[in-house]
Amino acid sequence: MTEDNNEKQRIRLHVYDTEIPVNIRLADEPFYRDAASLITSTINAYAARYKSVKSEKEILYMSLIDIALRYEMELSRNDTKPYKDVIEKLTSEIEDMLRKEHE
Repeated sequence: MTEDNNEKQRIRLHVYDTEIPVNIRLADEPFYRDAASLITSTINAYAARYKSVKSEKEILYMSLIDIALRYEMELSRNDTKPYKDVIEKLTSEIEDMLRKEHE
């Protein structure tokens, strides 16, 4: 089964107004399709709003910024470092208490 997940396949992704051929792992296909859909819907939303006042290049960059911002915000929500720091401090305090009890 692991070999199946690492097997590559060539697919064509429709991204906005372009077909893009990509080689991907079979297991990753849904993620690629979802990513292409997100890009397309984001560009469509910006194009609908700004088509007459912004260039296509500006619309693409605005879409990239929008998606990158969502990504960065999601990363910050999933930051586990503060929790890890608290757990390490608590673990250290528990170990100190246990050590003192056994002395």
